[in-house]
Amino acid sequence: MNRLLVYATVGAALVATNAAAKQGLGKARLQQHPALQEVASFDHQVTGVTVARDGRIFVNFPRWTEDVPVSVAELKGDGTLIPFPNNEWNAWRNAKRDQLSAHDHWVCVQSVVADHEGDLWILDPGAPAQSLLVPDAPKLVKIDLATDKISRTIAFDESAAPQGSYLNDVRFSPDDKYAYITDSGAIGALLVVDIASGKTRRVLSGDPSTQSESDVQVKIDGKVLRRTDGRGVEFAADGIALSNDGRQLYWQAIKGKTLYRIETEAMRNLGLDARMLAAKVEKVGENGPADGLLITRDDTMYISAVEENAIKVRRNGRVSVLFQDSRLRWPDTFAEGPDGMIYITSSRIMDMSWFKPNSKPALATKLFRFDPAGFASDRTMQ
Repeated sequence: MNRLLVYATVGAALVATNAAAKQGLGKARLQQHPALQEVASFDHQVTGVTVARDGRIFVNFPRWTEDVPVSVAELKGDGTLIPFPNNEWNAWRNAKRDQLSAHDHWVCVQSVVADHEGDLWILDPGAPAQSLLVPDAPKLVKIDLATDKISRTIAFDESAAPQGSYLNDVRFSPDDKYAYITDSGAIGALLVVDIASGKTRRVLSGDPSTQSESDVQVKIDGKVLRRTDGRGVEFAADGIALSNDGRQLYWQAIKGKTLYRIETEAMRNLGLDARMLAAKVEKVGENGPADGLLITRDDTMYISAVEENAIKVRRNGRVSVLFQDSRLRWPDTFAEGPDGMIYITSSRIMDMSWFKPNSKPALATKLFRFDPAGFASDRTMQ
């Protein structure tokens, strides 16, 4: 679909979207938005996506409800998935955990992110089914995309990733000297990684800003989403975004509505103890329950609104609905391509066997994209 056609169709659709938003998203029943293009479909549950500087697309499949055959893959133009960087790194299985090293295999990959230099990083929390950590599994791995070879592995010990942790997503400073990671596990936290030394600092562990919010319940189709044993959604600090100048880090819990931020300089300041650092945290505002966050090159924050099958944007301190689409079953991770296109995975978390016991272990999912330029007139929504 060319951009001129997108602009024409989006203009009319925005009228419907805005009207539905005014009536309440819970009551809106929009079907398919013309701006949202399907890129690929998968037989397994996808979470992460990234687009490298050269346009190559990578996705990952966490080991949650099934022993996935591929954890990290490159998505080719014809929809083919190529295990990445090779078959051996993707050979780990739950049933083979005593036979294969967790340090140099993908155990339960949650996120793939391309850095500013054009290389790829894979975040492996090492906790299949978001349960117990596999020894030596939590790691951040760099792949040189010029050679498709592993060039760096930063392992996380229990001081950074204790039992109960689930490292979720990562952002890199503009100079690629630091990585910032959310921990959405039992005790939410943030991690600061010095890339050169590999030294990692776990910060704001147990701080209210990184925990799920007790007064928030994630609802799907107007009903609280619960596991078969009665537990609701419990994901702590999850979505993460970094300002383009690298000075402000933003995050929020899925089971939460509040967006927080902190100066990255404070996170790197070893002279600040836990109490002093917590005092630097700021409440930015409310996004509502959300999974993925992304600040694009034009300083727009995109928000994946999991309750409403929607994409929201935050501009100038205000949150508005960009569009809603019934195909966005739990919009998950964003990525910005070199051409400005925005990619978003639909991970269908609400359809997992954790919440729907009749669901099959393998959950079919999709990858979508849209052109934000087609929504330029939507800036009046601020």
